[in-house]
Amino acid sequence: MSHDVIEAYFAAFNAGDTEGMLACLSEDVAHHVNEGKIRTGKPLFTEFCAHMSRCYSEELTDMVIFVSEDGTRAAAEYTVNGTYLQTDAGLPEAQGQSYRLPAGSFFSLRDGKISRVVTYYNLSDWIAQVS
Repeated sequence: MSHDVIEAYFAAFNAGDTEGMLACLSEDVAHHVNEGKIRTGKPLFTEFCAHMSRCYSEELTDMVIFVSEDGTRAAAEYTVNGTYLQTDAGLPEAQGQSYRLPAGSFFSLRDGKISRVVTYYNLSDWIAQVS
């Protein structure tokens, strides 16, 4: 079950299906964004997804998912294949640049839902690729 919800979350991400991603999350999900603040709850997660969709087009490949024996924690390693669509505040100007970036996510799971999402990637690597 835990592995299934993580797979469904990433399948929805790759399909650009925010509603599908939200269906995998608890109402009080804690979203820890790389280099950003913790956002709590589905409404803030939804806002984040809308922002990301405006600025970036991304597909995750080379996915490997790990789940703890008790099913309460999971992790995933993957490659982000993206296009920088619209300038994001405080970052280099977007000109349709492509990037390829190793990344990972960590999850807490509760009652069949994701209750915490933590995403990490190397921001300096991304900036170098789009500059």
